Amino acid sequence: MQTNVVPNDALDQALWALSGWTDVVASREIVLAIAALVVYFATAPRGRRWLAWGPIALLLLTLLPLAAALVLPTEAGEPPRGHHLVRFLVVASLLQSLLLLVCVSIWERFTRPMSKIFLDVLRWLMLAAALLTVLAEAGIDASELLAGSALLTAALGFALKDTLGNVFAGLAIHAEHPFEIGDWIQYDANPAHIGRVVEINWRATKVITLDEAYVIVPNGQLAQASIRNFTKPERWSRRSLFVVTPYDVSPQRVQSIILAAIRGSFGVLEHPAPSVVTNDFKERGVEHWVRLFTTEFDKRDRVDGMARDRIWYALARNGIEIPVATQAIRLTQLPAPPPPESAGAACDRRMLCLGAIGLLDVLGAEQLRCLAEENIDRVYAAGEQVIRQGDPGGSLFVVMAGRVEVTAADAGGTPVKLALLGAGDYFGEMSLMTGAPRVATVTAVQETRLLEVSKDSFKKILAAEPGLVEVFGEALRTRLAERAQAIAGAERSVPEVQDVFCRIREFFAL
Repeated sequence: MQTNVVPNDALDQALWALSGWTDVVASREIVLAIAALVVYFATAPRGRRWLAWGPIALLLLTLLPLAAALVLPTEAGEPPRGHHLVRFLVVASLLQSLLLLVCVSIWERFTRPMSKIFLDVLRWLMLAAALLTVLAEAGIDASELLAGSALLTAALGFALKDTLGNVFAGLAIHAEHPFEIGDWIQYDANPAHIGRVVEINWRATKVITLDEAYVIVPNGQLAQASIRNFTKPERWSRRSLFVVTPYDVSPQRVQSIILAAIRGSFGVLEHPAPSVVTNDFKERGVEHWVRLFTTEFDKRDRVDGMARDRIWYALARNGIEIPVATQAIRLTQLPAPPPPESAGAACDRRMLCLGAIGLLDVLGAEQLRCLAEENIDRVYAAGEQVIRQGDPGGSLFVVMAGRVEVTAADAGGTPVKLALLGAGDYFGEMSLMTGAPRVATVTAVQETRLLEVSKDSFKKILAAEPGLVEVFGEALRTRLAERAQAIAGAERSVPEVQDVFCRIREFFAL
């Protein structure tokens, strides 16, 4: 192919005047390669433009043979110095630029981005195609070169068999997509070998485990392993907890308590909904399998731990003790523990707490003792909801220790923080007196002990003294007005006192 011709247009004459280069075909290929790069920069996504470093580097390398042609001119009729090298660099740059236009600017507009390892393979193929093209133009038979290097290729292949195995395994991983960057995987049978994928390259896959350890796993090892992907096909994964309860408590009761306890716990999803089944009968008692779902896989230990906390508090509130394992014990004499609180002391403590409530100032000592004897105090964990707005109710709660937060919202509105209650405060009086649904949500800010006063115990007092209805009705009317103003920030219509009186009488059948 004749390339050393007299320049016949302005572009070729300019290049010839600057460098003495007379290869018209190569000159035009340089212009095409530059144009392809400009088009790529104009059409590629901003985060993918860095892929053009390869074609740019190849074009910059053409300056070296061009400079050699300028410094060391050739005789008339001979090709310029470095002619074949320039042709290889320019053709390789042009082919790689066209590859980027097709695979990035066009392909990624309709489907997911192509992985870097596949782009690298295609780039090497473009370099091979450019080399074969230049060899053919130079009159060299490429098949003779390949035949002559067969022995060397075999030796290199034997020496690099492990590396090549990892490379082909990496290509298989990118083709099958068993996991992607950001996925949580377990790459062997060891439960400690669970990590988040941060990089997939030619030789290995890099993960960061839950212990923040940086692990490099060869792709060949991953190709032969059974990989568990905890973030595919859905982002959530299931967690399993096991709880043992005594045989004298029915399984269905335990299951309902556990489900109510873990509702709203950190990381526990509403959908898919958690479930509890009877898993086994152990020597200690009935084993329950708690199955919950979470998207916080990187915080799975915290998800499990807080769910276990909720379950313990809920079982304790309902008088269910988790049985301990039976085993041989060596006794050691220890100081005597403080005696448990007697029933009388507990009643006096509750009576003192009830007497400090302004709503119950009108009650006498015998009436307060009646309430203290017939009701019990309960313990709630930090972050656990005691009551929820809209739920049915029929009891009053008195804060004995700890703190709770009261929030409420109109229909479709944003919840408003109404109050922060501490020891001596109370809530739920509207539901106790009228049976109305809960008008606010109350959440424990820290571990909190509450005294719950039930409808049945209060009914005895109102039946004995019906005149107390007017006193409690006026107190309820005031509390309702304060709540309405706190939520809306404006005056609201306040229920008539007589309406509240009627509701109290109807609820207690007075």
